[in-house]
Amino acid sequence: MPDPGWPRADSPMREPHFGGEIPGLPEGVAFRWLACDPSPIPVVLAAPHGGRRYPAALLGALRAPERVVLRLEDRLVDLLAEAVARETGAPFIAAEAPRAMIDLNRSTDDRDWDMLSNVPVARPGAGRALAPGHRARSGLGLVPRRLPGVGELWQTRLDHAELERRIALIHQPYHARLGALVERVRQQWGAALLIDLHSMPPLPAHGGAPARFVIGDRFGTACDGGLVAACFTHFAAARQLVAHNRPYAGGFVLDHHARRSAGIHAVQLEIDRSAYLDAALAEPGPGFDAMVELLAGLVRTLADSVASLGRDRLRWRIAAE
Repeated sequence: MPDPGWPRADSPMREPHFGGEIPGLPEGVAFRWLACDPSPIPVVLAAPHGGRRYPAALLGALRAPERVVLRLEDRLVDLLAEAVARETGAPFIAAEAPRAMIDLNRSTDDRDWDMLSNVPVARPGAGRALAPGHRARSGLGLVPRRLPGVGELWQTRLDHAELERRIALIHQPYHARLGALVERVRQQWGAALLIDLHSMPPLPAHGGAPARFVIGDRFGTACDGGLVAACFTHFAAARQLVAHNRPYAGGFVLDHHARRSAGIHAVQLEIDRSAYLDAALAEPGPGFDAMVELLAGLVRTLADSVASLGRDRLRWRIAAE
């Protein structure tokens, strides 16, 4: 794959910054981010499901064994994203707060009202039926409620005020910071690409080798088709099998941040955990470094295409003026 000439490991990358708070965890920050100013590359990396800072009270509220929270994590995908960011210079943000506490890839409306207590009568939309959000119906809404093969995760209902606190301290500041990172890149380059990194259990084979990656673009609404095609070309050159939008098309991050008409594109990239973790799917495995190299190459390749889109947008704007 040709190297478009984007920065490598010696790119200047500042020390991490931290933001938000984790309720119940002294000095617990909700997320961390890295960025160069100006950004040497028009791609932003995010890892919303990699958080591993668990307050004791959260673990104590579990009905299921503590180890089940690992099934909610995109295990160590934040370390992958950070390594790629340091290799390429791409701005990067990752959750420190765990998904078991609040899911940053869900809308704040996507809550399961049956798992909440002390819901105020004078709430927005009072008088309507308290139907669960779309994802919440599966048990994986704004706060995960249950898992297949495990059942209910929590001993008691979650106090509504506690949920609102998590939204204010974790969800809102995370997305404000992510939005600011993307917008700064867009202003500098004329276009920006957000890659929302996730990991998945190995997919079933269904008569052939299973895909190791799934690219989600909300069925074409979140990202330019040429950028998606470049993803497939990059992985094909590396002899990697890739699926498109199934079983993962993207979630709230893409819905909230992608604005193709404004030059902001976004894809969700799901990675088979067995490709970079050990046999127990718990710690970095022998494939970790190779995965960093593969993803760094993808970022550099896409950066060239995004920069071209940005130049076109700037020319159109000048011509219109």
